Amino acid sequence: MNLTDIKELDSIDPFALHREQFQLPVNKVYLDGNSLGAMTKGTATRLQQVIQQQWSQDLISSWNEHDWINLPQSVGEKIASLIGAQPEQTICCDSISVNLFKALAAALTIAQRQDSDRNIVLSTKDNFPTDLYMVQGISQFFGEHRCQLKLVDENELEQQIDDKTAIVLATEVNFRTGRRLDAKQLITSAHSHGALVILDLAHSAGAMPVHLDDWKADFAVGCTYKYLNGGPGAPAFIYAAKRHHQNMSQPLSGWFGHARPFDFTPDYEPANGIQQMLTGTPSILAMAAIDSALEAFENVDLEKLREKSLQLAEVFHQLLEDAALGSSLQLISPQQREQRGSQLSYRYEHAYGLCQALIQRGVIADFRAPNYIRFGFTPLYNSFEDIWKAIEQLRQVIEAKEHLDSRWQSRNTVT
Repeated sequence: MNLTDIKELDSIDPFALHREQFQLPVNKVYLDGNSLGAMTKGTATRLQQVIQQQWSQDLISSWNEHDWINLPQSVGEKIASLIGAQPEQTICCDSISVNLFKALAAALTIAQRQDSDRNIVLSTKDNFPTDLYMVQGISQFFGEHRCQLKLVDENELEQQIDDKTAIVLATEVNFRTGRRLDAKQLITSAHSHGALVILDLAHSAGAMPVHLDDWKADFAVGCTYKYLNGGPGAPAFIYAAKRHHQNMSQPLSGWFGHARPFDFTPDYEPANGIQQMLTGTPSILAMAAIDSALEAFENVDLEKLREKSLQLAEVFHQLLEDAALGSSLQLISPQQREQRGSQLSYRYEHAYGLCQALIQRGVIADFRAPNYIRFGFTPLYNSFEDIWKAIEQLRQVIEAKEHLDSRWQSRNTVT
């Protein structure tokens, strides 16, 4: 594959014009959208409007005049269209960790009303740590007689579900390896044993089609600052299937989750439906940013988006092999395209140094302990020429041994 082939791919890219919606850094190749998505130009404009008019001039009247009060719901519905959810099941609020705490509490309550002996939350050893930490926190909060974490290897998850399992907690795309679980099959297996499923969509939403309703998912959480481009620390989302709304409850009973928050009554009465998953007052600046960023997905065919994502990865790995780098960087992502998310991960002894040397050259990837380098592909704004440039810089770094420089022997706080 040569540069002419690469430019031909860009010339037929159905998302080439979408790239123009993003404020991409000059002379850089950004392959870290799986950690922090790029900012849209519309987001900058929207935030200026909120700051200069809505907050500065209209002040508190903006809760009604500019509908600040309903941003969690309206943003949630935009996200719902990207994760295969019908209306009134998804809301945007808080962080993914806080939302996971709510989902765990709600799911445990439902499961144990049906069978009080179910207390196992089954997850994988390589799940994202905050997911496991939240279960540990719930276990301390509820007691191990109600919540006990059981960790298994990822390839054994489905087989380990049994009649003691209350919840299966699974991330659809593994943050280290990029391996994609068969969420539909997992949910079917869990339900056959009477267990509920909480899906973490942090590395799925905005990069590929998700079909929560069709899969009969119970609960899901996800962040908006990766492929949804909502900005650093942007509010997350939580999904709860409508069939659970009457039976679910969660202990973070803040005033925004009240049925009538502006009655200011001393006793808590949860709102109907998904709104009971709200807690405190939302950050309007953050909500406005993600609301604007989601406009980039208008009229986007997620199946075509997925196809471009897979093609970007295939071109990247082929060019890496063509550059004779395959023996140095060991692919830990699945070889089969349908089993991958929107990233490729490689094991390399000096992965941290390699990542830092690439950043110095304007190619932004990221490192994950103990020795993995990840390349994320965001099909809305990554071009095939980006991939070509990244591999060329990777080849030069390794040939010159720049990644072995003493500067990279100690790690930054954020890796």
